[in-house]
Amino acid sequence: MDPIILARTQFAITTVYHFFFVPLTLGLSIIVALMETLYVQTGNEVYKRMTKFWGKLFVINFAMGVVTGIVQEFQFGMNWSEYSRFVGDIFGAPLAIEALLAFFLESVFIGLWLFGWDKLSKRAHAVTIWLVAIASNLSALWILIANSFMQEPVGYAIQNGRAEMEDFAAVVFNPNIWVQFPHVFTAGLTTAAFFVLGISAYHLAKKNETDLFKRSFQIAAIIGTMAIVLVGLGGHSQAQHMVQAQPMKMAAAEALWYTEDPASFSLITIGDLSQRRDVFSLRIPFALSLLATDQLTGEVQGIYDLQAEYEALFGPGNYIPPVAVVYWTFRIMVGAGMAMAALGFYALFLVMGGTVKMGPKVQKIFFAGLFLPYAANTAGWLMTEIGRFPWIVQNLMKIEDAVSTAVPGGQVLTTLIGFTLLYGLLMFADIYLLVKYAKIVPPAQDEEQVPADDAEFSLVGAQD
Repeated sequence: MDPIILARTQFAITTVYHFFFVPLTLGLSIIVALMETLYVQTGNEVYKRMTKFWGKLFVINFAMGVVTGIVQEFQFGMNWSEYSRFVGDIFGAPLAIEALLAFFLESVFIGLWLFGWDKLSKRAHAVTIWLVAIASNLSALWILIANSFMQEPVGYAIQNGRAEMEDFAAVVFNPNIWVQFPHVFTAGLTTAAFFVLGISAYHLAKKNETDLFKRSFQIAAIIGTMAIVLVGLGGHSQAQHMVQAQPMKMAAAEALWYTEDPASFSLITIGDLSQRRDVFSLRIPFALSLLATDQLTGEVQGIYDLQAEYEALFGPGNYIPPVAVVYWTFRIMVGAGMAMAALGFYALFLVMGGTVKMGPKVQKIFFAGLFLPYAANTAGWLMTEIGRFPWIVQNLMKIEDAVSTAVPGGQVLTTLIGFTLLYGLLMFADIYLLVKYAKIVPPAQDEEQVPADDAEFSLVGAQD
């Protein structure tokens, strides 16, 4: 019944639910826009049918993302009122811009795209989906600007016991955003590409509309391979920045208890990671220094030294995050990324000859690969947020000081249970609708062939 634990759990659950939908929205909007652009340029009806098929899945995912995202902002005032009071002037600005600019732009043009197929010219209609894609990623940018302040606070001054914005440009161009946004953007493209690869492989296995799904597979293979390489490069830049801005998070991700120079990279460490009682540790010499500094030698601070440094700076307390959680979420993220890289290059190899030929086992592997980006996205986000413990705003405000003091634990528990059940139902609905419409074979003619009893679920109108 501890309000802090309950409030953290509630926000973690709602964020993880929400972040299941966000990367797919970011990436699939761009892929759908590319498909419609190909239709406009070539006049090939196959690309139009591809656009409508994948666009329908995009809209389902987009709707669920909006619903699950709204609740998060209410929690800042309900469960985290002290946080809102302390940094609301700064944190609220990019969120307000996101809602008033990016989200409204996104909402308006997705409506025009949905209902404008027979009312707008081909080029004008293609412009609407590009505006949706741009607005979706602008929305993510402003939210990440807000989050970057929590990771690396800049452009503020403490006045009257509150952090007040002193330099808006510094907040917008936070050094953290330059490494965080590219990583999220390319992760979104990767998620969408493997989503398309998996569903295309499913239909190719059943020999459904082979031309349409071969083309979809080819587009996704090219985008997915490029994106996963960029994810890795972006992650490398983010890790190097983390060593400077959040060294404790990097030390926890490596279970590095003592400062090393040169520092070794942990392939796997088994044991009690809470107090460095290793049963087994396999490490690569020099590798962590190379990753952190681009040199074979270079100091990487350990957890014990950082704990002592923080106690000297901020006073007595525990400044060590849950090492086991940060360590293993980092490895889940990297492991899933490496598996996607292997699949991506193999998919690219399959399409290089102009055809997509694969056996049933390979098709099943590509379908299973659809779930890899979700594992990587979730693990990466958990590492990013949990690794900042005990800070809600790095080196500025602790989690224990941010929670609402007037809200009893019982009330937080009630809303936690309610939101978890509600989000569970929404997740079930999302998966049900995605599976349902992913299985429907696109018709050869320009009309949607939906079973009569399923007509109420149509999201793009009878003209499709």
